Amino acid sequence: MEQIDLLQIIIAAAAGLVLGIIVLSIIVSIRKNSAIKVADKIRKDADKEAEHILRDARVSAKSETIKLREECESELKERRKEQQIAEKRLIQREENLERRADTLDKKMSDLEKREGELAQIKDRMLHKEQELKHNIDKQIHELERIAQLDRESAKNILLEKLKNEVKNESGILVRTILDEAKEKAEKESRRILTCAIQRYASECTYERTTATIPLPNEELKGRIIGREGRNIRAIESATGVSILIDDTPEAVVISCFDPIRKEIARQLMERLISDGRIHPTRIEDLAKKIGKELDEELFSVGEAAVLETGIQGVSPQVIKLLGRLKYRYSFSQNVLKHSLETAYFMGMMAAELGLDEQKAKRIGLFHDIGKAIDHEVEGPHAQIGADILKKHNEAPDVINAVASHHGEVEATSLYDILVNACDTLSASRPGARSETTELYLKRLEQLESIAKDFAGVESCFALQAGREVRVVVTPEKITEGEAQMLARDICQRIEKEMNYPGQIKVTVIRETRSVEYAK
Repeated sequence: MEQIDLLQIIIAAAAGLVLGIIVLSIIVSIRKNSAIKVADKIRKDADKEAEHILRDARVSAKSETIKLREECESELKERRKEQQIAEKRLIQREENLERRADTLDKKMSDLEKREGELAQIKDRMLHKEQELKHNIDKQIHELERIAQLDRESAKNILLEKLKNEVKNESGILVRTILDEAKEKAEKESRRILTCAIQRYASECTYERTTATIPLPNEELKGRIIGREGRNIRAIESATGVSILIDDTPEAVVISCFDPIRKEIARQLMERLISDGRIHPTRIEDLAKKIGKELDEELFSVGEAAVLETGIQGVSPQVIKLLGRLKYRYSFSQNVLKHSLETAYFMGMMAAELGLDEQKAKRIGLFHDIGKAIDHEVEGPHAQIGADILKKHNEAPDVINAVASHHGEVEATSLYDILVNACDTLSASRPGARSETTELYLKRLEQLESIAKDFAGVESCFALQAGREVRVVVTPEKITEGEAQMLARDICQRIEKEMNYPGQIKVTVIRETRSVEYAK
């Protein structure tokens, strides 16, 4: 029974499997037919959509083509119009050129006609000129016969006379014009100067260029000025300084860029105040006396510097020049102190290098000696110093070291290189130098140098911090008219060669003194 049941089950399972396969195949066949129908429908729809898009594209392309054609036709019309306008302009230009050509031809013919007329006039003028020249020569010969002078001699005499007359008259005319201009410009200049002073402020060199002299009372100011200012003019003329008397109570200020002249004026003022006798003759005598005493002091200062460094065999003239360095400054550094520093550095370095210590100190002390007279002699101070030492029989290696310490001369020994290094070492320490003050002093020296270059100048002094230069001339060589022209010439040269703030007043002084002694 069990076998029969198992067989039935297998038969039933096989029948079920066959039935399932049949049903599955029927279902697959139905779905396949359905998918084919859907695909055919989609393809037909796509064909219709493609035909619709293609139809729209053809319509759009046709309308775009029509639009482009219309634009091209309108552009061609505009270009044709522009071309027609350009053609009209060219035709007008051609017509204008033809008219101008006709006008030019007419003018050329007129010019040729006038040229012929001018040639005839020129021939007549040449003929008349020859006749006039012949008549002038005839008259000149007659004048030479009457005056018993040839043409060149008469010409030179006339030119010399005219030159003198014109020079004097031009000087007087310049003075008149300048006086009128000053009178008219005074009010405006005061306004401008006041405005400039209020708006501008700068550093000054007051401590180095001025000295304040205390007065026991205010009455002495009037005595220092003197009657009509003769005492103060005598002080300024004798010393070359500027005396400033202002509202400062019981004090007078001396201003000068040259420290030696300032020292002479300071001592002169102090002695005049203590003595009480203030008049021009006393001032001149006392100024000369103080100048001699200052020369002795400078010699003592130079001698002390020589003794301090321990060098020997120095001539008195060189010692005096060393003393002058006490009042000489380079970029606000005292040159004498700088020379002593350089000498000490030279001695120490020479000892380390095994060189002659005394010779090194000698070179260091003398290396800037040319600065004692560099405002009197042209050229670099190194070369001036070398020339001074050569005149006083210094050793050749000392002279060459002084001449080469700024590179103007080629170095030939270790001393030449050493002095350059020590000079730089002394000058480069912090606070040793200030360029502004040195440039200011050089400007004042240049101002006096320019005024001294003119003929007939006896002496000149830069005053008022370089805002004025007073020039004293020899009255026998310079007339009144020439004095005015000299002031003008000095002003023109200052304007050409110098750079300076504001303005510089040039005062030419021409005076004659008559002195007699009652015995």
